[in-house]
Amino acid sequence: MSPKHIFVVDDDDVTAAILSGHLTKEGYRVTRLADGNTLIDDVQREQPDAIILDGRLPSADGFDLCRELRPRFSGPILLLTARDDDIDELLGLELGADDYLRKPATSRIVLAHLRACLRRTSGAGPNDGKASLAFGDLHINPAARSATLKGEAIPLTTAEFDLLWMLASQSGSVLSREDMFRQTRGIDYDGLDRSIDMRISRLRKLIGDDTENPVIIKTVRGKGYLFVAPT
Repeated sequence: MSPKHIFVVDDDDVTAAILSGHLTKEGYRVTRLADGNTLIDDVQREQPDAIILDGRLPSADGFDLCRELRPRFSGPILLLTARDDDIDELLGLELGADDYLRKPATSRIVLAHLRACLRRTSGAGPNDGKASLAFGDLHINPAARSATLKGEAIPLTTAEFDLLWMLASQSGSVLSREDMFRQTRGIDYDGLDRSIDMRISRLRKLIGDDTENPVIIKTVRGKGYLFVAPT
């Protein structure tokens, strides 16, 4: 089996060299880019398995690049950025990033997140062989890893689909943030990461739930989230 091909897009030579070296040591094939000027063309030509993208590049904004890449690239996009505002994290996720890591993040942490993303896109996993679910106008197909609302495809990232499937397949059960984080991210919850909450917020919008007073994905204070099957 050929090694997974990873694009590392970062203008910081030290950070990029350390991360690239660590990934290479772990058996990945790495292409380093110091800027995003040719990223769209390079991705379409090389078709990497995943992209680790700095949020701030010399002549291109990583968030803008993420938005441009998403319709053209189906693999995982990990935003690695020094921005520390929750709004920026939510923006990154809404633009199609599969994961968002704040600098400084060790190579070991980045690798753990990368592996979790790649597992979700490997084409095999806990959803294989499961029957599709239908809740009124909402249909979820685990084999195709897709969902539709009123016949229209819902633009879900890999992580968003996994989260929606987890909630919908356990409709009526309260799922804790810890379990959801561990199962969708492949790593333990640190008690601070808000990516689950942000993805829940985005999912509510995508499936037509009321974001102010949700009736499909409900928040159960102090416990987690509850998927209530819509009729």
